[in-house]
Amino acid sequence: MAGNSFGNFFKIMTFGESHGPMIGVVIDGLKPNIEIDISEIQKELDRRKPGQSSVTTQRKESDRVQIVSGIFEGKTTGTPICMIIKNEDYISKDYENIKDIFRPGHGGYTFLKKYGIYDYRGGGRTSGRETAARVAAGAVAKQLLQRRGIKILAYTKQIGDITISTFDENEIEKNPVRCPDAEAAKKMIELVEKVKSEGDSVGGIIEIKVQGLSAGYGEPVFDKLEADFAKALMSIGAVRGFEIGSGFKSALMKGSECNDQFQINPETNEIETTTNHSGGIQAGISNGQEIVMRIAVKPTSSISKKQKSVTYNGEEVEFEIKGRHDPCICPRIVPVAEAMTALVLIDHILMQEQLRSSNEKLEYLRNNIDLIDQQILLLLHARNELVKKVAQVKKDNSMEVFDYTREEFLYTNWLKSAEILELNKEFVTSILQSIIKNSREIQFGIVKC
Repeated sequence: MAGNSFGNFFKIMTFGESHGPMIGVVIDGLKPNIEIDISEIQKELDRRKPGQSSVTTQRKESDRVQIVSGIFEGKTTGTPICMIIKNEDYISKDYENIKDIFRPGHGGYTFLKKYGIYDYRGGGRTSGRETAARVAAGAVAKQLLQRRGIKILAYTKQIGDITISTFDENEIEKNPVRCPDAEAAKKMIELVEKVKSEGDSVGGIIEIKVQGLSAGYGEPVFDKLEADFAKALMSIGAVRGFEIGSGFKSALMKGSECNDQFQINPETNEIETTTNHSGGIQAGISNGQEIVMRIAVKPTSSISKKQKSVTYNGEEVEFEIKGRHDPCICPRIVPVAEAMTALVLIDHILMQEQLRSSNEKLEYLRNNIDLIDQQILLLLHARNELVKKVAQVKKDNSMEVFDYTREEFLYTNWLKSAEILELNKEFVTSILQSIIKNSREIQFGIVKC
């Protein structure tokens, strides 16, 4: 099964199933001696774990992270980091009555068509449980970003038809729906409780912001920054839409309205845009403005209402799903969205830092070459001065201008030295020919004047 890995420089691979003994992630690509705070990883996992409130699944998981390898005494060792999270509260028997039924909105049918086998217990690899491994990896990436002055903030912008009208960052973690508007949060909670009592579910919109990222990150044309964000966020199982900046509203604008015009910030003297319809990314590269993205989250597929479907054998059935499921997955997707955003950012940053490192090395080497070239020119100048003195001696003593024996001696010595130094003989010969020609012209001008 392919598709379990993500990233180029900060590489991760997740593993495990919803009702297996554990899930986990392997991170590869980090240098040694980088400080990693394990408590920060646990903090992020605690934000995502189930059973936090009445508006999330009542499955109880401690989601305690265990570091298997790659971190010693709080620092990376340079080897792959492996983190595991044990599954503690799964009840596979809840799925016995529907194990032969294709659940609407789930991956049972498509997995069976692709692989010829499907783990019906909680959805296997397609379960939202898998995202805990992403959050663990994203927590490491977040620490690296924070040290570079980059902050990621996600929150619930809308649930059902209820959307925020005010924004208070401090409110986000104070309510179970992770909404920055206290009044809207109350209405969202009431809506979620209502659909839950009806045996149904509801979706919403998550907004993600990135602050502190300077201009110049992104890899056109196929690895544009927003393209990688889209892939990362759309890889979250419940996400059905992605937009950045003005997004789909851009289709209703004129160019004069949508273009982000440039200006010089009088306080910082830096270039900035007067608006941010592009969402902080232009031509696939960050422009230094705040990155603003949104994802559409579908209603949770597992609902207790009766639904119609078919069995593996093609029999039409009506059934009910038992078990413990989120009536709205938005609150728990918030930390997952932040994690995937962090994974994209750190990958692009490490890529850019390597590029800069290569450029710095190239610049260093070129500077050394320039220094050698200057030395060559100075030596040529010194040689010409000596040639002039030789010409004056020849003139004062009525000697011949051209000394073929001397020239033959030079050719012999140069070619011997070229062989020792493993230089191309034709190249060395051409240089000497130019030098001798120049010397003849200088001496001829002095002797014959």
